[in-house]
Amino acid sequence: MTRNARFDILAANGLGRALYAPVFDSPLFAQCGGQQRSVHVPGPCEQGFLGRLGQGADDAVAFLRTETGRAPYDRTLTDLVGELTTRSGDFARRWARHDVKFHRSGVKHLHHPLVGDLALPYEAMGLPSGPGLRLNFCTPEPDSREREALGLLAGWASTGAVVPSGSGRSGNDRSGND
Repeated sequence: MTRNARFDILAANGLGRALYAPVFDSPLFAQCGGQQRSVHVPGPCEQGFLGRLGQGADDAVAFLRTETGRAPYDRTLTDLVGELTTRSGDFARRWARHDVKFHRSGVKHLHHPLVGDLALPYEAMGLPSGPGLRLNFCTPEPDSREREALGLLAGWASTGAVVPSGSGRSGNDRSGND
């Protein structure tokens, strides 16, 4: 998946779209024109999808603060921070802490409605063609449950079928997926 400094998803392969189906299918994603403000102000669907929401939100805000330091005159980025600060008390509290963090590697904790809970090691590489552009890729361990789950999603995505996001279910309904 390719993202910019504001976490807007610019491109994703079939597996990325299948893995992030709950985000791609969310009304908030569509409403924001493909900008993933759901990372910062999650809707009900994303709250079920993004595991460890508190830590993920802390990291996302710290990444944004890092980017505003790197590009303080990026009007779109500062407008996003202003919008999120006024729309979300949680975002404003996190922003006020002044935490910074580089988005290079870690573990993403997700709950996919079809394959259950996942702990996916990831790497984020900067792309020299554009400041702030990142190529994110997951690297599950061989023979792990995560590798098997991604294999299932990849198989489904390779058929050209739309992977159901489960967005019609509440974020707390995890039955049948573990």
